[in-house]
Amino acid sequence: QVQLVESGGGLVQPGGSLRLSCEASGLSVSNFAMGWFRQAAGNEREFVAVISRLGSVDYADSVEGRFAISRDNGKKTLYLDMNSLKPEDTAVYYCNAANSWGQGTQVTVSA
Repeated sequence: QVQLVESGGGLVQPGGSLRLSCEASGLSVSNFAMGWFRQAAGNEREFVAVISRLGSVDYADSVEGRFAISRDNGKKTLYLDMNSLKPEDTAVYYCNAANSWGQGTQVTVSA
């Protein structure tokens, strides 16, 4: 059974930084692309970033240059480093792999 557990969310001021983590179990993470999505209140879930099995990355235009996705296959962990955060980045952030979702972690950007 695949399980994904996100952590690292919280309240941060505009311009601040956060690092999200997603610990995976029940799968060989090296065999899968892994990604981050987010859902703001009243909006649909949207793509944020993805990292392939071989490490190539892709980002939504809205976060390009501010966010960085990475993975540690040995630790079975996916990361999202978020810098220069804006109020519009406020959302629940979800980890995705092997067609499975984590429970999400709340990120709130506010003064």
